[in-house]
Amino acid sequence: MAKARVILKAGRQKSVSRRHPWIFSGALGAVEGSPGCGETVDVIDSAGTWLARGAYSPESQIRVRLWSWIQDDEITDRFFHRKLREALNLRKCLIDKSATSAFRLVNGESDGLPGIIIDRYGDFLVCQFLSTGAEFWKEIVVKELVEMMPVLGVYERSDSEVRAKEGLSLSQGRLAGDEPPELIAINEEGCRILVDVRKGHKTGFYLDQRENRSIVTEYCRDKEVLNCFSYTGGFSLRALAAGARCTVNIDSSVGALDMARRNAVLNGFDPAVMECLQGDAFNVLRNFRNKGKLFDCVILDPPKFADSKNALEGACRGYKDINLQGFSLVKPGGIMATFSCSGLLNRDLFQKIVADAAIDAGRDVRILRWLSQSPDHPTASTFPEGLYLKGLICAVL
Repeated sequence: MAKARVILKAGRQKSVSRRHPWIFSGALGAVEGSPGCGETVDVIDSAGTWLARGAYSPESQIRVRLWSWIQDDEITDRFFHRKLREALNLRKCLIDKSATSAFRLVNGESDGLPGIIIDRYGDFLVCQFLSTGAEFWKEIVVKELVEMMPVLGVYERSDSEVRAKEGLSLSQGRLAGDEPPELIAINEEGCRILVDVRKGHKTGFYLDQRENRSIVTEYCRDKEVLNCFSYTGGFSLRALAAGARCTVNIDSSVGALDMARRNAVLNGFDPAVMECLQGDAFNVLRNFRNKGKLFDCVILDPPKFADSKNALEGACRGYKDINLQGFSLVKPGGIMATFSCSGLLNRDLFQKIVADAAIDAGRDVRILRWLSQSPDHPTASTFPEGLYLKGLICAVL
């Protein structure tokens, strides 16, 4: 049982009772005992009623991240064994391992393990421990993973700046087993994709877009495709495999584009069918627009524009601008697939921004499909913040 307790202010227990996993600092009335970073605390309402049990984070605005709402749940090795097993069993229903060798095993709060991300790339696991509670129990989590899964190694990519908000330093390196190779070749629906789990974005690749890559490329057969913010060319590779005539990648990273070229060769594509342009996507798209360049299909997958509520207004302007440029480059009768991974930008606002961009571009647009993250990135029903990835496939008339 937890030895320390946090007492909530009067009227601040509702979100906890509704099983939202975060308690912000402003909701705390008192702290009893001297809990350290990541240590377990009981959460008590102002009337003295026990509510939940979670990990204490003295420097974060999210002061407690909740592990359990069951009073008999002790936060021990057995608790993490059970939660990890639940997450792995869920993936057995979601993942066809003959179709993909890379997927998410644990998705933080939405799998009941706040701050813990675990992705599988072939025979290696790549983990992020992004909260004080996750860091506190890291060794136990890794021990349980190694016992549950026959993998060659476990590697840590806890190098996200979000750890600074928790008072944690960045951490990266081997946690168990072998060091991963310089590049891991994963399989995705018949495409082979090279992943750098040490230096790549996130844990190495955008696994949350896996199903969207399948869906979007249904519209790419015999088309000329523009892939903006292309990273290592995931959408372009899948488009070419689906029969696209040619693709153009735009990314700010020379290294990412070099990897895209290597991926094209790895899959047997003629390098001439994948053009790679290094530069700022906003500027490149404006240049295309000024030159009257048009494409059958435009894909916009920008990075997160809003990391805080204070940045949301600027992010909206950024999404409006990039979508306006994108719509301007689609041939009549073509398709645009557009995404936002900014969790603070909700679905309704994203649709409004896209609609406004279409009006300013002078295009008549029909929404064909709404898209979200792949199902191995589930969203707990009590944690709407977990639904961060939004996408639209639009017909542009």
